[in-house]
Amino acid sequence: MTYCVGLRLDRGIIFASDTRTNAGVDNVATFGKMHVWERVGDRVIVLMSAGNLAFTQSIVSLLNERIDLGPDEHSLMTVNTMFQAARLIGETIRELRRNERDMIEQNPSLFSASFILGGQIAGDSHRLFQIYQEGNFIEATKDNIYFQIGEHKYGKPILDRVAKPDMRMGVAAKLVLISFDSTLRSNLSVGMPIDLLIYRKDELKVGEERRIEENDPYFRKLSIAWSEAIRDAFAHIDEYGEDEGGIEILKTRGPDTIPKPTEEAVPVQATAGWIKEVDG
Repeated sequence: MTYCVGLRLDRGIIFASDTRTNAGVDNVATFGKMHVWERVGDRVIVLMSAGNLAFTQSIVSLLNERIDLGPDEHSLMTVNTMFQAARLIGETIRELRRNERDMIEQNPSLFSASFILGGQIAGDSHRLFQIYQEGNFIEATKDNIYFQIGEHKYGKPILDRVAKPDMRMGVAAKLVLISFDSTLRSNLSVGMPIDLLIYRKDELKVGEERRIEENDPYFRKLSIAWSEAIRDAFAHIDEYGEDEGGIEILKTRGPDTIPKPTEEAVPVQATAGWIKEVDG
């Protein structure tokens, strides 16, 4: 399986993908799932893929063939906006599905795929898209600044709680790597190494691109620190029943006598050691 994250910020975009693919527990291999097209000063386009490896590789190959045909061909190196790039990839997906229609009808699950596309083209803003296996797509907004594909459920909670558009790039990269650490701990189908790319707004060149191996000093330090921080936070939250209205009430009055919450009940937010009302 796969895990990929794209996080669009005011300052740029963070991309990260794992490299594990498998066809069973005894057939595990490493394949890069992040593809980069760059013309310094003009464009940086990043595509990450999840799903059937043969299908996603065919899409990337078709995109590269169009580029190889030259400047007169409609390709990722000639489109004028990132929206046009997303449309081109969607059209390529539909083209491949039409060409392989008979095989898809026989084995529909073999043609599952999803993509995260991001980057910037000169004259356009930095943008981020999620493209589905049917070729349609959506764009990241201020209200939804990140996309995940693949095994996303374990790494999602930290993104939901922490991600903000005005984050610094280094803080955002840390956040994405913590999201990966959570996924790696809970899902064996996602594995190291991790490909990380940092693109800074309006630079029109790749800022940083690296592969993080399992023995990477920073990632190991981050993983240990995050585990310790979670355990420490957990230890400092009051046990259930310590505050007024908890287990002691259940013991003295019985569960059937506890008032049931109503729609008008004030929502509360639990914090370390106390509870406060949340503004509606």
